[in-house]
Amino acid sequence: MKDSSNKFKQNSRRDFMKKSAIAATGFMIVPRHVLGGPGFIPPSDKLLIAGIGVGGKGASDLKSFYESGKAEIAFLCDVDDRRAAASRERFPKAKYYKDYRELFDKESKNFDAVSVSTPDHNHAVQTMAAMERGKHVYVQKPLTHDIYEARKLTEAANKYKVVTQMGNQGASGDGVRKMKEWYDAGLIGEVNEVYVWTNRPVWPQGIPWPKTSASVPPELDWDLWLGTAPQKDYVDGLVPFNWRGWWDYGTGALGDMGCHLIEPPFSVLGLKYPKEVECSVGSVYVDEFQRGYFPESCPPSSHVIMSFEGKDTGSKDITLHWMDGGIKPMRPEELGAEETFGDGGNGALIIGSKGKMMCGTYGLNPQLLPTSKTDEVSVPQKYTRVQGGMDGHYAQWVEAAIAGYGNMELSSPFDIAGPLTESLLIANLAIRGYDIQKTRKDENGEERIYYPGRDIKMIWDSENMKVTNFDEANQFVRRDYPDGYSL
Repeated sequence: MKDSSNKFKQNSRRDFMKKSAIAATGFMIVPRHVLGGPGFIPPSDKLLIAGIGVGGKGASDLKSFYESGKAEIAFLCDVDDRRAAASRERFPKAKYYKDYRELFDKESKNFDAVSVSTPDHNHAVQTMAAMERGKHVYVQKPLTHDIYEARKLTEAANKYKVVTQMGNQGASGDGVRKMKEWYDAGLIGEVNEVYVWTNRPVWPQGIPWPKTSASVPPELDWDLWLGTAPQKDYVDGLVPFNWRGWWDYGTGALGDMGCHLIEPPFSVLGLKYPKEVECSVGSVYVDEFQRGYFPESCPPSSHVIMSFEGKDTGSKDITLHWMDGGIKPMRPEELGAEETFGDGGNGALIIGSKGKMMCGTYGLNPQLLPTSKTDEVSVPQKYTRVQGGMDGHYAQWVEAAIAGYGNMELSSPFDIAGPLTESLLIANLAIRGYDIQKTRKDENGEERIYYPGRDIKMIWDSENMKVTNFDEANQFVRRDYPDGYSL
């Protein structure tokens, strides 16, 4: 039975604080932690958010938080004044910073939560700095740039007791829940094979780093943009989007679309960490005789095969195929000749012993195969739907942060988003290891280049976060940061 007297006391204090704030200072929004610690609802019933990276997707994230009706955008932070312009116009009362470290040092007492939507290479340090200060965090996908970072953020979320969510909004959609209900009802039987594919990249990859540097735009602080990445001269075209194709900053097609596309089978099958990974990648031609080798850049296409432990003891391993750059799996024979495979450019296909099912990006438009079965089959609803579906992903985090750590279920907290991100980055580990060059002497005593990572299946030790049979690949598990940045 609920304690109605306690509820009355909370409401009375809330009303008193509202009236006191208005009468004394006119300042109506007070951070939650200032008044009552974690879990206490502020007098305004609003979550005060600081946004780091407020252009592009960051701008739309902040807009979605605000439109939940339960959040205020209190601070904005971006290294590029051009990218920040729209958010600064939309939220004119929000104070603006360029360096997130200055924002945290000066204003930590004045906000409750942080939204991180910067390039992949800076996610981890910004998110960790927020959690260390007791701030709830919403982080765009992929959660991190490195495997080690993903593991540390997952551990930190539990250590600091903060509410977390990754920005893969499909995790809140109805589609993945319907697919889980079909699977749990046994409609497709035991699953041992999954295919996931995308038409990305739609940005340059598999190319050499530009030889000509350019002048840094006056609105951009290039050193702050680099953050945890190695020092390099500014080049045209990298900002605001094409950084995705460079390993120093981005995570390629896997980082951009993997969280949206692999999440449905990950959730349906209860996957955790892969135990083995192998790959093949496409390349470009420098001229008609020579294929290019550009280790700084992600390849133009790839096919990665990951093996996961079966869901039940004694069951077969689950093989997950990732394909990008326009590569697709073979069209299922149950799919009509004119029917769309996935959503056309992207999709996921889950193959079971009794049947198959597929979906598009974000888990949208789930279908049993043949598609006629989709409307013929009816199974009870087992999983609670998120209010607003995919669009409710943002409000879900806001409401959970107001409720306090552990008081509300989320679709993609770091406990889920961390292992998902690690799996994508392990796939990238194989891709990067594929092009590691070594030399050896041939039968004539001449030095020849060879690629040892192309001929093996890498064995992954998830507990210790390392490849056990190809040590050269482990250099990509964790980066060294320049001075001024750390976890």
